[in-house]
Amino acid sequence: MRLSRVILRLVISLALAIAILWAGAALWIDGPESRVLAGALVGAIVLIAGLAAVLLRPWSKAVLAIFACCAIVLGWWLSIAPSNTRDWRPDVARLPTASVDGSLLTIRNVRNFTYRSDQDFSERWETRSYDLDTLVGVDLLISFWGPTLYGHTITSWEFADGGHLAVSIETRKEKGEEYSALKGFFRQYELYYVIADERDVVGLRTNHLGETVQLYRIRASADKGRALLLDYVKAINAIAKQARWYNALTQNCTTTIWHHTRVVGSGPSLDWRLLANGQLVDLAYERGTVNDEFGLDELKRRSDITARARSAGDIEGFSRTIREGLPPRP
Repeated sequence: MRLSRVILRLVISLALAIAILWAGAALWIDGPESRVLAGALVGAIVLIAGLAAVLLRPWSKAVLAIFACCAIVLGWWLSIAPSNTRDWRPDVARLPTASVDGSLLTIRNVRNFTYRSDQDFSERWETRSYDLDTLVGVDLLISFWGPTLYGHTITSWEFADGGHLAVSIETRKEKGEEYSALKGFFRQYELYYVIADERDVVGLRTNHLGETVQLYRIRASADKGRALLLDYVKAINAIAKQARWYNALTQNCTTTIWHHTRVVGSGPSLDWRLLANGQLVDLAYERGTVNDEFGLDELKRRSDITARARSAGDIEGFSRTIREGLPPRP
């Protein structure tokens, strides 16, 4: 009994330390622009927690006092509202919206830029229509910029006429703003659905950012693919009305896809590989969601479209070219 009480006390103490660390980081990152004021608030909460731990008895009172301080910070943090009206970077300046009339899906502000580099491009925003009755299937693309434990995921829908609709869930950055992995866990970036031509959103990564991209055809019925796309449309229109926060843990490029797949009843159970998304294909392979006629390593090798994307450049047949020689849809 004595040992169990010691262990419980250690667990609670660890939880308190994490809560204080989070509260301090939230005040520093999402708090006042003045670094002096933000630093003073961080110092204050650490001081209060320290005094409570030393002075309050019994120990349970100190625990309640520290958690109360962190709860106040959490309440403030949750009240920070995202916005659709900031000085956005040109590549995320316009919010896509969509409408459905029978089987006809019309999307406004589809991005189809021509890139000379990742910073030098000609803007082209288009309105495109897609016949949902001709949906062939869904593809998953994973882009790597270095280590393969983590990557960026993109979903793409294929139609019978050879058209493709790619959606990349990203941060909506302001002019002069860059992505920070640490800030991604806080309320620094709004969530943005890049609705784009594959030549734009995939070609940008392979041809100008130097990334490696793999493309996997997914086992899913046309009805499931349609339901998934329509759930995306619902989120896209909702964001156009009210901005949402991006979060590197709960609302990122992969966990947001997972939320959509769970809504339509086709997503996997919660798995650590949803966070270490470079291993996402391993999970899909185990579930039979991707082509399993090959060994996993061979599937990954055959699914690497980087060289084909770079050779295709900016041609009209980009989507067809990157799929040449791919393992067939399971």
